[in-house]
Amino acid sequence: MPLDFLPYALAPLPLLLPLLLLLAAAIGFAQPGRSTRGALLLIEILALLPIGLALASIALLIGWGPQTAQLGWFSVRLDVVSAVMMTLVAFIGWIVVRYAAVYLDGEARQGTFMAWLCATLAMVLLLVSAGSLIQLVLAWIATSLSLHRLLLFYPERIAAQRAARKKFVTARAGDAALIGAALLLALAYGTTDIAAILGAARGGTGGAMALSAAGLLALAALLKSAQFPLHGWLTEVMEAPTPVSALLHAGVINAGGFLLIRFADVMLLAPGVLAVLVMIGGFTALFGGLVMLTQPAIKTSLAWSTVGQMGFMIMQCGLALFPLALLHIALHSLYKAHAFLASGGAVEAIAAARRPGPVAVPRPAAVGRAFVAALAMFVLIGSAFGFQHKSPQAIALGAILIFGVAYLLAQGLADSAPRALTRRMAAYALAASIGYFTLHALALWLTAGTLPATPAPGPLEWTLMVLAVLSFGTVAVAQSMFPLWAYHPAAAGLRVHLSNGLYANALFDRLLGGWALRTSD
Repeated sequence: MPLDFLPYALAPLPLLLPLLLLLAAAIGFAQPGRSTRGALLLIEILALLPIGLALASIALLIGWGPQTAQLGWFSVRLDVVSAVMMTLVAFIGWIVVRYAAVYLDGEARQGTFMAWLCATLAMVLLLVSAGSLIQLVLAWIATSLSLHRLLLFYPERIAAQRAARKKFVTARAGDAALIGAALLLALAYGTTDIAAILGAARGGTGGAMALSAAGLLALAALLKSAQFPLHGWLTEVMEAPTPVSALLHAGVINAGGFLLIRFADVMLLAPGVLAVLVMIGGFTALFGGLVMLTQPAIKTSLAWSTVGQMGFMIMQCGLALFPLALLHIALHSLYKAHAFLASGGAVEAIAAARRPGPVAVPRPAAVGRAFVAALAMFVLIGSAFGFQHKSPQAIALGAILIFGVAYLLAQGLADSAPRALTRRMAAYALAASIGYFTLHALALWLTAGTLPATPAPGPLEWTLMVLAVLSFGTVAVAQSMFPLWAYHPAAAGLRVHLSNGLYANALFDRLLGGWALRTSD
């Protein structure tokens, strides 16, 4: 085989990933009851092979660059975005499949669960590797429908019915938005090929239909990523088996961010739409992070953390920091999938833990010193990494990160904090700052030429950045000093309201009649 023919022969390689998982799903459907050890082993092997194929696709991308391959009805796009997502989904998917095989051992419908689990992963892989609008839309819808079957694995649970119903309603609204966006893009650019659409959009063409498509893409992403106020289904997913919670982070809940990243060139045509993403994403990030702190159950707290993290990812896309949003998807997915799968062990660890001494409560002076130290650290490390060459949006995002670093330093600078804690918090803060700038540079380098550069901000963007920095800074200060006024009556009332998510989920329940579900739903 001639060497120059090799890329054309291997271009459809990413299509084998979902095909292997569909074969695994077929094995599960063939044994809908309790699965045999042989069937589970075969399913696990079929779930493992996509990791190797994803790595082979990366090698193909490095050797011959981005390309789109057509194979019958399927169109495969191989570039940095799809390669990262395929590897992420394949790896987390294999871990979840292995975990589920043990977690559901002895369940009467184990085979059915494994089948829908593998089918969902297959649809996600078809989504992230889609080279045409048609495949992307169909895979988007199929992912949601197969996930719906997993959410209702215990159909007799009323809470599971309520969560699945809310997810179904928001998902269908998101499907309609994406279908509308796809139709507008096809009409605006005269093709359904995603690479051709992105190339034309980068040239500034598309007109009013492209602007409208950007708005619908944003709506679809917001609905998919559980943004306020339609986030309630995600916080109720705990009624489904634990593997489902981890599966959500294998490209399911992240699909909204992926959609915005995939069509980054189109989104840049609509600055007003990006501004809306900053506002909704930023509020959801703060809202989810605050509510998370009030939750007594570990898995529920993790779910609220995911709401906040998805909001932060949407905000990154709104700031046109698409490489950082892709990096955020990868790192958060790995961390949160592990956190859900290890949540049982976390309960045991907390129960067995012994407090070494008095709680280190930082006073206002310590909080002030922490923020000054964090800012100095940010400037020094940022200068070493070419701070002056970064976009204002990236600097604003780094400033928000520094607020988290300041919170760590405040714990170490508290009057009652032992020196060991002070040194440990300082080391964590330093590592977080260096890690941010290092990963930022890596993400920009990897996505150069694939994702557009962040444009210079206008007056609206500057206003939103200042508002975001001030909002996150205020919350960081309040969080650092919370132990000082945690027992104040006003704080107790606020805690109650936050623990109930400001009742937005209850209002959505009432709107859908979610408290009066029938068993047949």
